[in-house]
Amino acid sequence: MVERYHTELASLKGDVLAMGHLAQGMLHQSLEALKTRDAVVVGSIDRDKKRIADYDHDIEQKCLRLIALHQPMAKDLRMIAASMKVITNLYRIGRYGKDIAIVVPDLARAPHVGNLVSIPHMGDLVEGMIADTLIAFEHEDLTAISDIRDREVAVDALRYSVFRECLTYMMEDPKKIAQCTNYVMIARYLERCGDHACRIAEKVHYMVTGDRIEIR
Repeated sequence: MVERYHTELASLKGDVLAMGHLAQGMLHQSLEALKTRDAVVVGSIDRDKKRIADYDHDIEQKCLRLIALHQPMAKDLRMIAASMKVITNLYRIGRYGKDIAIVVPDLARAPHVGNLVSIPHMGDLVEGMIADTLIAFEHEDLTAISDIRDREVAVDALRYSVFRECLTYMMEDPKKIAQCTNYVMIARYLERCGDHACRIAEKVHYMVTGDRIEIR
């Protein structure tokens, strides 16, 4: 019975990590499609939307089953509770990836303005934050996310940088308003993904230490 319980815990962690890599992949694919103006990738990301929703439902059910059948305590209980919160954030990251992909066909019709302003750099920062929270979750080691607060500050600053730069382009040439409006929206999506990475980091910190923190 004990061996089966630990096997189920390990399976739960594996499922959360798989969902995390799927969410990260959806965001990465959409950003690559944005850079290359590849509208074809939208269909693939749309199919992934169903997969990530299935992960969300199945993992939640697995967590509830583990609690009901095994009445876990201490760190095991924290891991299960953290997993239930983490998957909500991962689902949102995946959906933001889909939201970015949706505007790619519109942006693929013309060359990018200002080499996509600061969006590629912002995307790299956010993807790194997500990847490191998954590493911390997998290894139950907070080292990878020790500087995540600083990275969130950098992402927030880039969002405002994108807005200011896009505003300049729109004032100079009204024909660029539609493109730049999409850039501002994408920057907002990336900022929200960074926020979700911070929420995951908070839950991982709680899982590992038993202490609750707030990253702002």
